[in-house]
Amino acid sequence: MRALSRSLKTLLSRDALQAGLARLGLGLGRSFRCLGDARECGSMPSLGLRGDCRPGRVYLVGAGSGDVELLTLKAARLLQQADAIVYDRLIGDEVLSLIPPGRERYYVGKARGHHSVPQAEIGELMVRLAGQGKSVVRLKGGDPGIFGRMGEELAALAEAGVPAEIVPGITAASAAAAGMGIPLTDRGHAQQVRFITAQLCREGGEPDWFDLARRDETLVLYMGLSKVEAICSGLRHGGLPDDWPIMLVANASHDDQQSLTGTLADMPARLAAQPLPSPCLIVVGSVVSMVVASPARPVSMEERT
Repeated sequence: MRALSRSLKTLLSRDALQAGLARLGLGLGRSFRCLGDARECGSMPSLGLRGDCRPGRVYLVGAGSGDVELLTLKAARLLQQADAIVYDRLIGDEVLSLIPPGRERYYVGKARGHHSVPQAEIGELMVRLAGQGKSVVRLKGGDPGIFGRMGEELAALAEAGVPAEIVPGITAASAAAAGMGIPLTDRGHAQQVRFITAQLCREGGEPDWFDLARRDETLVLYMGLSKVEAICSGLRHGGLPDDWPIMLVANASHDDQQSLTGTLADMPARLAAQPLPSPCLIVVGSVVSMVVASPARPVSMEERT
């Protein structure tokens, strides 16, 4: 399987996923064909990939956390078939390389403090493209339904009478936890998980820290890198102890993934000494303490030598 994974990464090119998979004996059109010689084919199950992009329809597709191999098969198929792709800033080059040459591409990425295209214009663009009879993929990082403003885009499509379909993706929380070798929930640590956005901290609001400071859950904060000190202080004020575990993961699932683990008391100083890039996810909870003993944790440079 590792050899297959390496081969798939090598073969993913801008000539499209179909060509690369064909060299491995895999088909992305209707079914996966078996690897190996003909004698083995009889015992290999086929995986049918059904459906086609429909003209005049918009597909809200999650591109996952960045690793092209974490893209769903359905998302890959739609990228192959769509007439037009409207995509965000955090979509990786490997994912974009799956789009066949000649297809229409529209970049509508947003960065903190700068929106290349206002949200209303994104909705208008999708409606216009669908109205021209084109099949449209609206490609969004992570899962389109988690802090992706998908609700606003669905509303724009509904108002214009444009049919839509949602294709979920792997959200950053799942990718970050997997990349660090821990679960988001665990019977002995957290019986629930909560995703929240730290945007409220940046807009002058104040979260209910007493409600968020629970010991029986994993708390995942999106878009909070610039507010780590306020988050740590607020959770301590809300009742969590100074030594409560916290983890920061930047570029989750990418080759350049970086992380910091510590406590609510020492994380601001750790981050100041070792700054992390954005996008960065914040995970708070006792599940973070499982990193050190996990066989799935990242291997440090010291362990490799």
